[in-house]
Amino acid sequence: MARSAVLMVSGASSGYLPVDFHRDSVMLHFGALSGRWWVPLVFIAVAGHITNVCVTLFLHRAQTHRGVRLHAIAATPMRLWLWLTTAIVTKEWVACHRKHHAFADREGDPHSPVVEGLREILLKGAFYYRKAVRQPGMLEKYGKGTPNDWLERHLLTPLNWIGVLFMLAIDIWLFGFFVGALVWGAQMIWIPLWAAGVINGIGHALGYRNFEVKDESRNISPIAIWLGGEELHNNHHADPKSAKFKARWFELDIGWIYIRALKLVGLAKIEYARNYGSDAGRHDGMAVNAAA
Repeated sequence: MARSAVLMVSGASSGYLPVDFHRDSVMLHFGALSGRWWVPLVFIAVAGHITNVCVTLFLHRAQTHRGVRLHAIAATPMRLWLWLTTAIVTKEWVACHRKHHAFADREGDPHSPVVEGLREILLKGAFYYRKAVRQPGMLEKYGKGTPNDWLERHLLTPLNWIGVLFMLAIDIWLFGFFVGALVWGAQMIWIPLWAAGVINGIGHALGYRNFEVKDESRNISPIAIWLGGEELHNNHHADPKSAKFKARWFELDIGWIYIRALKLVGLAKIEYARNYGSDAGRHDGMAVNAAA
């Protein structure tokens, strides 16, 4: 006779959620995670941070600037997670960002608040991104060297829209039709808000500067955790290829910590990371060289 039991875990009306144990396995019921109001919020925050980390490690530092090389064991889950939560096509993202560096805060920059206005980028940054990647020759010129394996050719690029629909099904199963749809909606606006809006907008308008580079990039916060280290935007523009965004002793780049952790277990190879030191005078001198 099959072994089975019922575990009551944090429910809605009764204060508990039924979780069936059958042959030592666990099956969550439909909408099982919607019992507590804070659970969807924690899920959004954790999933959002994972998305931010995948963007900064895989798309930005590894693919766009080649400052770090990720092992397939680390890169593939990141690519699949981005497929599920953003529908981003790697070649398009890389091309757009490389062009941004080529024309930072001047005519030709795909998403500059200096050129287009801060409000425009904050609210419509994703639309400027779509406009840029559709320009003739854009992907061929700026998107070179991105993955072209079976996964990319048969799933991630041609069927990029399938991933977000699959994520919708997962969210609805976990949280129910109403809450699940809200969770999914939050995930869909996550990158347009935080990356296309905040980083590309506020990161070129508000904050402090360690380096007097030619563009208007700013460090939004010295403690860069929430956005995976992308808050240190001025540091990044001073030396784009560097896999490390931290430049001063009081700054923290969580993305760099993740990279070091991956390196420790053999899943990342650091190609280039600038060692700025902690002396302010050295920072000023390096700023001149970086801006030249």
